[in-house]
Amino acid sequence: MPLLSNSPNHFLASLSPTDSDLLRPHLKSLTLPQGTFIYKAEDSVERVYFPQTGVISLIVGLTSGQFVEAGMLGRNGVIGAGAPLDGAIAINSAIAQVESSGIVAETVVLRRLARESETLRISLVRHEQVLTAHTQQVAACNALHELEERLSRWLLQTRDLVRSDTLPLTQEFLSQMLGVQRSSVTLVARKLQDAGLIRYRRGHIQVLDVEGLQDSCCECYAAINAHFRRLVGWSPDGGALGQLVGS
Repeated sequence: MPLLSNSPNHFLASLSPTDSDLLRPHLKSLTLPQGTFIYKAEDSVERVYFPQTGVISLIVGLTSGQFVEAGMLGRNGVIGAGAPLDGAIAINSAIAQVESSGIVAETVVLRRLARESETLRISLVRHEQVLTAHTQQVAACNALHELEERLSRWLLQTRDLVRSDTLPLTQEFLSQMLGVQRSSVTLVARKLQDAGLIRYRRGHIQVLDVEGLQDSCCECYAAINAHFRRLVGWSPDGGALGQLVGS
């Protein structure tokens, strides 16, 4: 396992040398094909996942079979950060939105290590806190903002995590994540395309004008990034690495 300070995952790269040495022997690489569930709601979270590439969607399902995305994480976060903090039962489902690669650790091991290291435990707490702030912001966004704003915010977040202007996404998947009809996504995507902000081809969306897309989205994109900067020191450009609360 290479030095964790070089990891594309922000949590691992931010660890102190002592915590890196503590955690490194227990880490294993993992690749998740698109559509793979890491865990489902009410599952026991047996492994904690540190994404290095790709995007993981946290989704909430209803008895009707519909579901909506409550948040997304990738290289900026931890999937299952609450499990080693005695929150081992999943309250939502986590699915690979696009193919993802990363590092996993067994929850039972990470729980023991968090008890041995206060700084490791605090790092996990902060990442659980930023996830809470993120999902609350998304809930407000879904309730109060127009679909064009929400879609623009969603595309920008995905672009930040995959670090590419080409996003391997279908309109069907977008409609599921946003909790709307596919026809609604088609109309809004066409509007963004006509404005020169994106180009849609079957199965792919290419971002053409980042600044224009930022103007099109709501305040929630900036607010979510502000939560990540303040709580865990992450920003899309990597400029805030290590500037943690209280550090």
